[in-house]
Amino acid sequence: MRNVYIRFYEELNDFLPPDKRKLRFLHSFQGRVSVKDLIESFGVPHIEIDLILVNAKSVGFNYIVNDNDDISVYPVFESFNIKEVQHLRTEPLREPKFVLDVQLGLLAKYMRMLGFDVIYKKSYNKNEIIMISINERRTILTKDRNLLKRNDVSHGYWIRNLGGIEQTKEVTRRFQLNNLIQPFSRCMICNTLLEKIEKKDIIERLEENTRNLFDEFFTCPSCNRIYWKGSHYQEMVSIIDKIRE
Repeated sequence: MRNVYIRFYEELNDFLPPDKRKLRFLHSFQGRVSVKDLIESFGVPHIEIDLILVNAKSVGFNYIVNDNDDISVYPVFESFNIKEVQHLRTEPLREPKFVLDVQLGLLAKYMRMLGFDVIYKKSYNKNEIIMISINERRTILTKDRNLLKRNDVSHGYWIRNLGGIEQTKEVTRRFQLNNLIQPFSRCMICNTLLEKIEKKDIIERLEENTRNLFDEFFTCPSCNRIYWKGSHYQEMVSIIDKIRE
């Protein structure tokens, strides 16, 4: 039997039971264990970690844990420059693009409403989500922490909150997206950027009340859906205001 001391910092505590949060605790284990496997045994996905210190020295995920090691685990850094120490993720994704798991349909809707590039289908399985993330350099957003423990996942985030508005607030805060919001610029059905279209070019497709009351229209070049500031517009503006708060 081997013993180590370990502490998780900041939002990594979200994954831990209450009795292990924000404190240094003793953990016993048997056999040959990498620090990645040890950390993930507590339910913390490796993708949410940016720095591991063992006995005050930076290590990678393949480090083999020794008896009496003192381990500190830090989340992705937003405010500190840690280029001089071990950085455990690949290079950050500069363009905010996302792929969401099947549990996050409302989040996908609200993210698209804000103008963000979001891939989502109820039919996607875990392997398809990972392949999309790799091939299109998208960050995985998920409620399934086990998905983020997969070795082939390089960019991902576990959604803590319930409810579409709170989840969207969480994502915009976590990825610092507030200044990138472009409301109503993207199709909420198929994710394509919208294009402005002249009323005369679609007038035959409009119902009488819509023709009489509205003059500004947008269309999706992929699914051909038409958008205008109709009866639901103010409700959506109110949702966006809540998210921006």
